[in-house]
Amino acid sequence: MKVFYLMKSCLLLLFTLTAITVQAQTGTLSGKVVDETGLPLPGASVQIKSLNKSTSTDLTGNYRITGLSNGSVTLSISFVGYSTLEQVVAVQGNTTANINLKPDAQKLNEVVVIGYGTAQKKDLTGSITTVGSKDFQKGTITTPEQLIQGKIAGVNVTSNGGAPGAGSVIRIRGGASLNASNDPLIVVDGVPLSGNGPGNVANPLTLINPNDIETFTVLKDANATAIYGSRASNGVVLITTKKGGSGAPVINFSTNNSIGTIAKKVSVLSADQIRAYVNANGTAVQKGYLGSSNTDWQDEIYQNAFSTDNSLSISGAFHGVPYRVSGGYLDQQGLLITDRLKRATGSISLSPTFFDKHLKVDLNLKGALTDSHFANNGAVGSAIQFDPTQSVTATNAFGNYFEWMQGALPNPNAPRNPVALVRLQDNNGNAARSIGNIRFDYSFHFLPELHANLNLGYDVSKGYGQVRVPQYAAQSYSTQGSYTQSLATTSDKISEFYLNYAKNVESIDSRFDVTAGYGYYDNGKTDFFTPSYRATGQLQVQPTFPNNTLRNKLLSYYGRFIYTLSNKYILSGTMRADASSKFSEENRWGYFPSVGLTWRVIGENFLKDSKVLSDLKLRLSYGQTGNKDGIGDYDYIAKYYASSTTGQYQIGNQFYNYYAPAAYDPDLKWESTTTYNAGIDYGFLQGRIYGAIDAYYKKTKDLLSTINIPVGTNFNNLLTTNVGNMEVKGAEGSINFQAIKSADVNWDFGFNVAYNKRKVTNLTLNPDPGSKVGAGNITGGTGITLKYNAVNQIPGSFFVYKQVYDGNGKPLEGVYEDLNNDGVINTSDQYFYKAPDPNFTFGFNSSFNYKKWTLSTVLRANIGNYVYDNVSSNFGTRANLMSSAGLINNAGVDFLNTNFQNSQFLSDYYIKNASFLKMDNVGIGYDAGKIFRNKATTLRITGNVQNVFVISKYKGIDPELTSGIDNTLYPRPRTYTLGLNVGF
Repeated sequence: MKVFYLMKSCLLLLFTLTAITVQAQTGTLSGKVVDETGLPLPGASVQIKSLNKSTSTDLTGNYRITGLSNGSVTLSISFVGYSTLEQVVAVQGNTTANINLKPDAQKLNEVVVIGYGTAQKKDLTGSITTVGSKDFQKGTITTPEQLIQGKIAGVNVTSNGGAPGAGSVIRIRGGASLNASNDPLIVVDGVPLSGNGPGNVANPLTLINPNDIETFTVLKDANATAIYGSRASNGVVLITTKKGGSGAPVINFSTNNSIGTIAKKVSVLSADQIRAYVNANGTAVQKGYLGSSNTDWQDEIYQNAFSTDNSLSISGAFHGVPYRVSGGYLDQQGLLITDRLKRATGSISLSPTFFDKHLKVDLNLKGALTDSHFANNGAVGSAIQFDPTQSVTATNAFGNYFEWMQGALPNPNAPRNPVALVRLQDNNGNAARSIGNIRFDYSFHFLPELHANLNLGYDVSKGYGQVRVPQYAAQSYSTQGSYTQSLATTSDKISEFYLNYAKNVESIDSRFDVTAGYGYYDNGKTDFFTPSYRATGQLQVQPTFPNNTLRNKLLSYYGRFIYTLSNKYILSGTMRADASSKFSEENRWGYFPSVGLTWRVIGENFLKDSKVLSDLKLRLSYGQTGNKDGIGDYDYIAKYYASSTTGQYQIGNQFYNYYAPAAYDPDLKWESTTTYNAGIDYGFLQGRIYGAIDAYYKKTKDLLSTINIPVGTNFNNLLTTNVGNMEVKGAEGSINFQAIKSADVNWDFGFNVAYNKRKVTNLTLNPDPGSKVGAGNITGGTGITLKYNAVNQIPGSFFVYKQVYDGNGKPLEGVYEDLNNDGVINTSDQYFYKAPDPNFTFGFNSSFNYKKWTLSTVLRANIGNYVYDNVSSNFGTRANLMSSAGLINNAGVDFLNTNFQNSQFLSDYYIKNASFLKMDNVGIGYDAGKIFRNKATTLRITGNVQNVFVISKYKGIDPELTSGIDNTLYPRPRTYTLGLNVGF
């Protein structure tokens, strides 16, 4: 905690000193840069090239350049996606010049980030989408990936729940693997994140401040991603943070303060409904269990959650060196009582140049400290099940919280009091992370077209925490309380070097762009195991080993060739060779090529003067990428595991652990995915309508999959090995258009749609059309597997019985269809029915501007996704409600429809259509402009609501579940945010 507050104090001191040392200068040119709708353009570049002075606009679009002499200067103003404007301004003392930029009619000159370099949008051969800060999701955003939710066709971002800082599942075109990771590679300012995030934090990406991010660039097809080789099968996300400008300091402060509320609770029976049912159907003993209270246990454990997110940045140039320094502080409460996240972040960016600008240096340092209190999420499920006729408190030895008793002790078959679960567990976690790199780009004096680029980076973190449960807590009565600690450190180091040669040869109307490079990546993580104790101080668990260190290394060689002819025909090719320590020397190297072809049809004579078409480009690509994640660092060698303390041999008076061998495959190798992509980029009416359409096919072979193996062939009945294939087919499209364009009113729309279908085509060493492997169990039924990976099925499909209904449409308990007509209902009658994957995903955004007012919204939809209602299948029975264990439980309202006596876990009745339409975000903003007459201080006020509404047939708490199993989801809050942004 001391370190946490020390960092905040240092950041405030740094900002104060910087502001004090700024020297006042005469001859100031200031103003505002806005788009065609009048909205501010943050991060626009404003330059006076003749004086080597430049700056960037702040979040409200304002700029300022000081130290100017009276006279005329030429301003050059540029912004991504807009035409560069040069304007002559007469400077006379303090001068104001407001700038209005117009969109690039075709957006062809927009520079986008690609792997190891940049390229103009018109020259791209791969499927690449960029989202800038102007188009990010608004409101209370605590993790970076939330900024692009619903913004990019084929990219799904699904939060894991509503806990503070909770992570998200990111899927680009559905993912291409089974047991290996389906997460994309994330690269921050040239530093690839290995996934070895620290413990004791809800989500490693939480340690990156979203307010520092300038753009997201998503690489989707293999031609765009293959330059990253073995880590790129699931796409690549390039995050670029904000940089400094030049000139006088520009200071910006923003604050967002919000209240999160429960959008929807799980529908369960009320206390009166429980009493009525038990009195009508229960025994005298069961009726005696009923209480007289009317407790809504969900209300008892949830709260309105306040959050504040504050950010301060200073950017400019010091003695000609562009810089940006920022600091942020987030304090976010969770909906679940006691849940809280505090985060302090800081970043520094320096961009000096040397040797007459031939050497450019880019230094980026980012750091974060988090202090978290994790509420006991077990209370979510307990609140659904706990008897609402009972009161929260009672006089007893267990913290005076009501508990179901069995004699003098809590009933071991009863749920624990939800409030006690939260209040009597103290779970604290702290994490620290720093990501940084320095890049040198040298343009040779004797050959300026040749650049040498060196990138040295790191990603280090430390997570530590403690969990305390008192001796008197019912949740730990059998262990007499507990005290446990955790500690984990990670250390990732990267070094990359590449040469790039780009040359226009006018004599043959051609351009050559060649890149060749080398990379070395060292990733390590250590988990430290400490003893755990009872609350009485008695040792409970003594670790056999004090720590476990995982370390893997990657060595890479890569190259890219881009040839452009007549600015219309573009051919590109890449090759990457990767060697990973995760595989044996015989299988260590993987080779990942790609090729892409683009025809800029708009450049042909028969179209270049078209008054309707403003852009038309055709793209074709092919490539291979790899995957090595999701398996251990040394799964190809024999390993032995020590037995637990309950499985020891006694020799004399001494007990010894024994060691058992683990299953392993010495021939493990790369999983590889081959992708074909065809795309069209289009534009109409001078760029007022534009977008892209893509179709793709992916084939993954040598799947890293866990399969059943014959007994006695290895040291387990399951083995992770390379076996089977999977294919993915899909199409996606986007359209953006400006419906209204006038001096005072502007209205923009954006819409994207994607279709994606995954299918397993082989899953055994020898092809077997009937093979399947479990891919997900359910809560309540011990050892019951619900989801399977199976040949000719979507991965994770539900494998269930076909329910039979009576004449009134009510499900008949235990009555299923005899699908194979053998007269017996058994496992042979189970069938594959639906899957969690949506068939279609949609995104929609709109921005309406009237003078200084802006109204915006973002909506998303999934079609064809199904959810298993595990809440109803687990709790919705008479056996649960009137338990034979001597207690009363609650049930979901679906129980009134089924009235099942016992659980029917594998009935397809519980598989529900979870298609939905969500309004993620609606916001209003007012640009107040200058708040002091003679001061360049501006103010923008915003109001925002997140998770506005959900339209769905599904009656559960939320239809959006990546796993497809609805079981005690931490509710996603509805959040109301008021934001202020001040620039000066």
